[in-house]
Amino acid sequence: MKLDLRRATLDDLPDLLALEALFPGDRLSRRSLRRLLASPQTALCLVADDLGVLAGYGLVLLRRNSDVARLYSLVVRPELRGQGVGFRLVTSAMVAATELGRRRLRLEVRADNPPAIELYRRMGFRQVARIPEYYGDGETAIRFETQLNPSS
Repeated sequence: MKLDLRRATLDDLPDLLALEALFPGDRLSRRSLRRLLASPQTALCLVADDLGVLAGYGLVLLRRNSDVARLYSLVVRPELRGQGVGFRLVTSAMVAATELGRRRLRLEVRADNPPAIELYRRMGFRQVARIPEYYGDGETAIRFETQLNPSS
């Protein structure tokens, strides 16, 4: 696997929607994804491109006048999970958020997703909250956060 991490473009929309369909629920719509891709001041969508095939993507939301970025979505193709794609996407999201002046990166993850929880913990995220019935199907979310290290 030869991953190229880059910013997503509107040309990636069909592949992003295919990845988004891997979620059991709470999916982003075509309209929402298109709007986010066209709004670089409020969203940063990173893709892991494996020779022209998207291996995964991460979506970071940016709020004006806030030092917190939010990793809103992270999806890796099932057959590529456990091969470092998610780690590379989260690392890239952390770097990009830092470069954009953010000091913290926050995210929510389903409590029934142990591999993702373990990834975030290994990467230095700490649990800051549990939110019952956060997801549409009633599943609990665990909120994680990490401090970002500005280079200046």
